[in-house]
Amino acid sequence: MSKYRIAWLPGDGVGNDVMEAARLVLDALKFDAEYVHGDIGWEFWKTEGNALPDRTLEMMKSTKCALFGAITSKPKSEAAKELDPSLAGKGYEYFSPIVRLRQEFNLHTNLRPCKAYPGNPLNFKEGIDLIIFRENTEGMYGGVEFHPIPDSVFQALDSNHPKMKKFKQYGLENLALSTRIMSRQKCDNIVRQAFSYARKHGRKSVTVVDKPNVLRETGGLMIRTAREVAKDFPGIPMYETNIDAQCMWLLKNPFDYDILVAENMFGDILSDLAAQLVGGLGFASSANMGDSYAVFEPTHGSAPKYAGQYKVNPMAMLLTTRLMLDWLEEKNMASKLEKAIATVIREGRVKTYDLGGNNTTLEVAREVINKL
Repeated sequence: MSKYRIAWLPGDGVGNDVMEAARLVLDALKFDAEYVHGDIGWEFWKTEGNALPDRTLEMMKSTKCALFGAITSKPKSEAAKELDPSLAGKGYEYFSPIVRLRQEFNLHTNLRPCKAYPGNPLNFKEGIDLIIFRENTEGMYGGVEFHPIPDSVFQALDSNHPKMKKFKQYGLENLALSTRIMSRQKCDNIVRQAFSYARKHGRKSVTVVDKPNVLRETGGLMIRTAREVAKDFPGIPMYETNIDAQCMWLLKNPFDYDILVAENMFGDILSDLAAQLVGGLGFASSANMGDSYAVFEPTHGSAPKYAGQYKVNPMAMLLTTRLMLDWLEEKNMASKLEKAIATVIREGRVKTYDLGGNNTTLEVAREVINKL
């Protein structure tokens, strides 16, 4: 029997390509695992009306964690057009599988390292090394949305807040509502995760990013809670910034920041900005972690036009694989893999098109294997 049972979720598009690269590397490391394939992705939305079938969720409950490739995701109206005609008009609505996974398994903490490996020609500056902690289950991505707004919902809001009245003139059928619901418990948890990581890994500071001067209730809750949590970590300075200013300062002074922590949408924005500082989404890994389960995914999209061409950079997937090994306490394997990745980047001989090379996804993976 294998030591680990891993849910294997390639998805679609280039997800299959990069997951193949990950499997080559895991086998070379002699990682002792049983990989259990799970159906997930755009094809299952089109043919079943569910991009994350229930059978996949059930299978995942028997695994230790999941490694996830990439999936195609489209707005609600576009998704409806691609649904099989036999399913049209039956009430199916597209919902992001990765967002659903985060909520189903309570994967409350999203960790996104952004590290400029030496020799990467796409680095904004050498030496950047940031960690972003993003609350994963609430905030603007909590999924409580309405269009049109039901009359009962509007009336409840109107009777409790004077600023709702001005919207009624447009007609409820012309209004859309996305909520930003945050709890003190989840704010406490994500900030505490960031501080605990800082203490464990010798990081110099934690910066809490929100917009409390405008989003007074939700942003205010985040900042007030963070200040309370910070009292439990007296040796680690905490700074507070607004999301818009923080984006500017990350470009201006990236070395002033170490760990950034934010709610769901603001954390998403910061993550992509920080990823571009260290080479782009081809180097952007992430871990979605709960109390007892985790899903690991590169943050790039499915790039369907490149599917099956083995053209895209596998480094984000391989760095994601390293995060999985680290989470599983396979520290030696994780360290060996990161060192091999860093060597391939530094030497710059084998590289994909985004780095000015012409090597394939799998050729890069094999070069990493050569350096293990």
